[in-house]
Amino acid sequence: MKYLKIILLFITFPLLAQQNIKLKFISKEKSNLQTIAGIDNFGDFYHYNRQNIYIQRKSGKTIDFADIQLGKITSVDGFNPLKINVFYGDFNTVLILDNRLNEIYRINFNEITPYRNVSHVSTGFDNAIWLFNQDTQQLELFDYKQGILKAKTLPIANIVLGLVSNYNFVWLLTEDHLISYSYFGSMMSKMENDGYTDLIEINENIILKKKNKLFYFNGDFDNIIPLDLPELLIKAFFATDETLYIYDGEFLHQYQLKTS
Repeated sequence: MKYLKIILLFITFPLLAQQNIKLKFISKEKSNLQTIAGIDNFGDFYHYNRQNIYIQRKSGKTIDFADIQLGKITSVDGFNPLKINVFYGDFNTVLILDNRLNEIYRINFNEITPYRNVSHVSTGFDNAIWLFNQDTQQLELFDYKQGILKAKTLPIANIVLGLVSNYNFVWLLTEDHLISYSYFGSMMSKMENDGYTDLIEINENIILKKKNKLFYFNGDFDNIIPLDLPELLIKAFFATDETLYIYDGEFLHQYQLKTS
């Protein structure tokens, strides 16, 4: 009987663990923001359109930045609000902006040897950024002030869908897999991609998007938890601390997300 109880405990543990994610509705606000890049710990929103990036302060003030010579903005990463990464894929260039949207560094990969054809960019620690080099099919950690490569992964023969990071880890979503790496470029985990198309980082865990649903992933391959949300059109989603934001193109929905 004792052994039976132990077996039952292991069988039911994944089911019990799924009760650890709690969502609480906070607010729903009308919004005319276009492509939302995130929100920092001060409550300031980062959003952008084709050529302009904006910070909408919690106080109501809005500041903006544009470099029309670089064409369309591909992505904006505001994980570190003191060093915002703005990637211009058509010109293979990354701008580093401060929290007032002043340019503090420009990285033109067309002028750096060896040449890199970059498709995705994400924040790294200190003066480094993670980038995916399409020519070598490798994820690289590049120190833009020293102009040196600090780490790189083995080649990844698959189409990249998304790249997110914090100061300690980086996650790469491809058509076939979700792969996590350490700051030194060592593979930490790898799982099959079961139809996920986008991802964000939250407190060193991941929220994945599949169709119009969101799933919480803490590294346990057997315990990917669907988030209990109402029917929403998810055009963009992002998180800070314990708050999840979902933008449906008209309203910004805010939820408190707690794990226990």
